[in-house]
Amino acid sequence: MPRPHNMTLPPAARSKTVTAVLGPTNTGKTHLAIERMLAQPSGLIGLPLRLLAREVYGRIADRAGTDAVALITGEEKILPKSARFYVSTVEAMPLALDTEFVAIDEVQLAGDLDRGHVFTDRILNLRGRSETLLLGAATVRPLLEKLIPGLNVVTRPRMSVLAYAGQKKVSRLPPRSAIVAFSSDEVYGIAELIRRQRGGAAVVLGSLSPRTRNAQVDLFQNGDVEHLVATDAIGMGLNLDVDHIAFAGNRKYDGYQYRQLTAAEMGQIAGRAGRHTRDGTFGVTGRVDPLDDDLVEQIENHHFGALKVLQWRNSHLDFSSTAALRRTLDRPPNEEGLARAPTSEDITALENLLRDSLIQDLAKGQKAVELLWDVCQVPDYRKIAPANHAELLNTIYTHLMQDGAIADDWFTRQLAFADRTDGDIDTLANRIAHIRTWTFVANRPDWLADPAHWQGVTRDIEDRLSDALHDRLTQRFVDRRTSVLMRRLRENAMLEAEITSSGDVLVEGQHIGNLLGFRFAPDSSAEGQDEKAVRAAAQKALTTEIENRADRLSRSENGDFILAADGSIRWRGEAVAKLTAGEEVLNPTVLLLADEHLTGPARDKVQDRINLWIRSQVETLLKPLTDLKAAESLEGLARGIAFRIVEGLGVLERQEAADEIRQLDQDMRASLRKLGVRFGAYNIYVPALLKPAPSQLLAQLWALKHGSLDMDGLSELPHLSASGRTSIPVDETIDKALYKVVGFRVCGPRAVRIDILERLADLIRPLIAWKPLDAEVAPPDGAIAEGGGFTVTVSMTSLLGCAGEDFSAVLKSLGYRLETREVQRPAAPKPAEAEAPTEAAAENAEATEESGEAPVAEAASTETAGAPAESEATAEPAAVTEADAPTSEQVPAPEEAAAEEPVKAPEGEAAPAEDASTEAAQADTGEMETVTIEIWRPGRSDRRPRGRGQDNRRGAEGRKGAGQKRPGGPKGKGGKPQRGGKPFEGGQGRRDKAPQRDKPIDPNSPFAALMALKNDMDNKGKK
Repeated sequence: MPRPHNMTLPPAARSKTVTAVLGPTNTGKTHLAIERMLAQPSGLIGLPLRLLAREVYGRIADRAGTDAVALITGEEKILPKSARFYVSTVEAMPLALDTEFVAIDEVQLAGDLDRGHVFTDRILNLRGRSETLLLGAATVRPLLEKLIPGLNVVTRPRMSVLAYAGQKKVSRLPPRSAIVAFSSDEVYGIAELIRRQRGGAAVVLGSLSPRTRNAQVDLFQNGDVEHLVATDAIGMGLNLDVDHIAFAGNRKYDGYQYRQLTAAEMGQIAGRAGRHTRDGTFGVTGRVDPLDDDLVEQIENHHFGALKVLQWRNSHLDFSSTAALRRTLDRPPNEEGLARAPTSEDITALENLLRDSLIQDLAKGQKAVELLWDVCQVPDYRKIAPANHAELLNTIYTHLMQDGAIADDWFTRQLAFADRTDGDIDTLANRIAHIRTWTFVANRPDWLADPAHWQGVTRDIEDRLSDALHDRLTQRFVDRRTSVLMRRLRENAMLEAEITSSGDVLVEGQHIGNLLGFRFAPDSSAEGQDEKAVRAAAQKALTTEIENRADRLSRSENGDFILAADGSIRWRGEAVAKLTAGEEVLNPTVLLLADEHLTGPARDKVQDRINLWIRSQVETLLKPLTDLKAAESLEGLARGIAFRIVEGLGVLERQEAADEIRQLDQDMRASLRKLGVRFGAYNIYVPALLKPAPSQLLAQLWALKHGSLDMDGLSELPHLSASGRTSIPVDETIDKALYKVVGFRVCGPRAVRIDILERLADLIRPLIAWKPLDAEVAPPDGAIAEGGGFTVTVSMTSLLGCAGEDFSAVLKSLGYRLETREVQRPAAPKPAEAEAPTEAAAENAEATEESGEAPVAEAASTETAGAPAESEATAEPAAVTEADAPTSEQVPAPEEAAAEEPVKAPEGEAAPAEDASTEAAQADTGEMETVTIEIWRPGRSDRRPRGRGQDNRRGAEGRKGAGQKRPGGPKGKGGKPQRGGKPFEGGQGRRDKAPQRDKPIDPNSPFAALMALKNDMDNKGKK
């Protein structure tokens, strides 16, 4: 038969069916109660925590089935229709339920100031028909025997040994340790420290929802983490595989004051170390001083002082009026061993509510007063101010009294405040506390119109919040990667490794770093224990992958490799080696980019394959140089010239080897030409090396030997060369030698591509060599009437992509000297006549339009005007580009310098020239004007060959290859003094005496063609 709700058993009847099972932790008391209950037709067990109630419910449901087991807590109810076994918190135990078996766990909590009166009431008044078990510590035995005369007491010894391990730093705590603190801030701080040093920790707080607590405990139980940080909640029956308990504090706030933990409380917590027959240890950490010997002895032997009193509050209440209710709540105990409990939260809430006159008016009659007391039982999970909590209860009670139930729309609005999963740990914990309040309200059977619906809604919200809180706790305090790797390493299992196409290394699904070629880069966030775990996992998981990768590289095609701008050799996009300077520029050293994972034969295979590739790359792209270096067909001076070309990486300034080149016979020249060498007016060079790929490789190899790969200009110059630019401004921060390596010759503040310089020489040489054979024949564009000089033409400026003073500086650097001359020309047309352009101007405009060449003034506006394409730039120069040693018919090779300001052509002229047709036109007009034109003539060189002692400042004497004096002073054509300007000092002496030839002139020589043309013109003139 169900017993009355407020029935109080007399002392003589209390011991019926009651057995007290007492002893320290790890004695199997809870396990015994579960076994005893399952042996009965029905049963009820009360537990101190909702967390523990959930755990026990799961254990019983696994054995009896979910249909036979009910769970009742303040915030959750699972009530199958055919339930036989009930698991509940002590506060929520259904007092009207009549079962064969009743068990109350942790009965020593009856002495707790806050909750003790509830335990005392259940101990004294709640019984099972056949069996009642009181489970707890031996400290409560004297009071139980006094309050329950004739009580049957059974003591159980601890199944394992508990020993003191002293003081240790947090970082030195052994695996499977639980660190106990007494505030959430301390718990979070310790967990953060352990995460940094040991990989992570699980967190257990009494305020956590069961779902969150279970998820955190699973991290520890499954071995994902080796440490647990908790409050003293773990001392209340939580079954954990803990080997060591470390106290990070020995003071706690009990709701009234901060106080030292009692020996019994420390023993209750320390006793969680060890499981079944496995021994456990306890100690202190952090700032806690080592425990004294007496306390250690008490904890190890479980000898603690007995409780002096149990907390009691009258449970037989009078609801006839609020005054009667308060009077019965204030009744003191009338038995020895019981003490009146301090004012609790529900009584404080009642007092605050009764201060409201509206509540006093509503609380009339027994049902109204009883409902008011039920409302006061709503826990203050939020731990806010009592007045704020009372305000909430006021609203709930008013709804119930005036509307008969809580309005759904108001309840929905309250839930909306908590139904969000964003925010940090504290925010989510606060929302869980709020939703627990509404979950408690929803579990009241008659407070809502549809309580079952709202129970489901609140439970779903709490579950979502609990999962979100677990995720935040895990993200903050647990490195999932480290925990997984550590567990798998402890199991000595074969790790499952995966390497993505981007090089990410995943081991057991966890990202541990990147495989960059043959180097493993741990995740940048790995530190401390995390880094050790990552490296251990990588060592175990990557060995096979590295060997397979080495094997694939050794069998790769040449196309799988590239040489990057930074000197690294990349295989399928991954840097596997780096070039360093060798003894020779063309023979660099290959340094593997690999760590300790690549060893033994695999490393040798990789090294050999990359060495082979770099040799192949040099021999392919720089084949002309390697051929010159290894050529066996070259003899004597030709071999020396080849050596110097190789030494200059494909370019040899002609002046530097003028003597040797002059002594080369035609056979030697032919043998060098067959190897790709071209003899130019300014340089002896290999045109094939001016192409982008060889040029860039040469620049990199030169920089390795003579500087570094981050030197100024190394990345820019090869690209400028490859872009088709014929000349570029000189950057003073760039090594001048680098310009030469990529195929440019520095001419003062401008650098010109060497093949373009040869084409410029092709344009200038015929103009200087031109001689007037008929006074009526107009000189070609750019030539002057008396010959021996030239004026700048559009084709010249377009070729170099510069004009004006820039072009003048280039000419000066090549050894030409400038003279100015005043000439007569027709005056500019009057404004009225400007509308009708002259026939000559029209012809010039038409010619310019047809040729597509810009005037000099326009060419000066862009550096790239008229720049030839790559194929044109590297093509064979015309005619005299392959000029041999200078002869009397040949203009001497000018020297090098540069400038960069635009040259201004005479007003009204695109390119000044002095020709007969112009003078004739001037004579016809009658009106003439005097203008100044610029004439360029070959001049004296101020440079002397490098490494030689001749004094080039002495004009013709400085040019002698053997230092011999040449007779005669400066002469003009035919030995006559030179006309106009300054005397011609630069090399005119070479024309005084015809060179002696040892062999007949080569009929294929461009000079033979010029001589034939001259003879033909002479013959026509005689006729």
